[in-house]
Amino acid sequence: MLRFISFGSGSSGNCYLLYTDTDALIIDAGVGIRTLKKHVRDYGLSLSKVRHVLITHDHADHIKCVGSMSHELQVPIYATKTVHSGIDRNYCVARKVDASLRRYVEPGVAQQLGEFTVTPFTVPHDSSDNVGYFVETADTNFCLMTDVGRVTDEMAEYIGRAHYLVIEANHDKEMLQQGSYPQFLKDRITSGSGHLNNELCGEAIAKNMGEHLRHVWLCHLSEENNHPELARKTVETVLRSYGIVAGKDFELEVLKRTKPTGIFELV
Repeated sequence: MLRFISFGSGSSGNCYLLYTDTDALIIDAGVGIRTLKKHVRDYGLSLSKVRHVLITHDHADHIKCVGSMSHELQVPIYATKTVHSGIDRNYCVARKVDASLRRYVEPGVAQQLGEFTVTPFTVPHDSSDNVGYFVETADTNFCLMTDVGRVTDEMAEYIGRAHYLVIEANHDKEMLQQGSYPQFLKDRITSGSGHLNNELCGEAIAKNMGEHLRHVWLCHLSEENNHPELARKTVETVLRSYGIVAGKDFELEVLKRTKPTGIFELV
């Protein structure tokens, strides 16, 4: 059975764990290793099963602990060549990834990592590079796309294939435009290489979901320009306009920005 935990989803730090009885991988390393160990112990788990760490992109909230995580756990770090170069340049990463622990991924090219078949795909964002991950096991699949400037045809295809989906619902349009952010930052967020708003997130799900979609989690909510209940209700309203009922057709939840979730069993 595949299981999923989010340890943080937002600008303060992103980190997700997928695991079976005998294997585990982490997506993004934006949570401190000591904090991560404490959370894992609280669930009665161990990081000893983690054999792979996947990185989406090279912004600090996704990589600030990547070097210490790889060193502490002695696990390889998988990212595109461009993202690995970005990690080297990012001053927020105090410890860099050892050369011996660097592994490379390419969009559209699947790799077998233990029990997981992992396929990265390109996600538009204003980082050096950005990928989402489609993770398959013998029984099910899981798709994560975060820091989404816009939804491409390739991304739509993976949404359509997903049994379990983590997708960004970063901001509410009105809250962003009426908020205190400077105009250049508002423009950056709403550009095709920024972040996905609640309505566009709902439309991406509604237009592309398959009949086998079982659970959706909204991720990477803005602290200043969104609210969990607002994000959920906005997405629900958009879905309903397409005749889709969250809670009936599939489960819909919002990931917490700075706190771990419970353990989700992906059956």
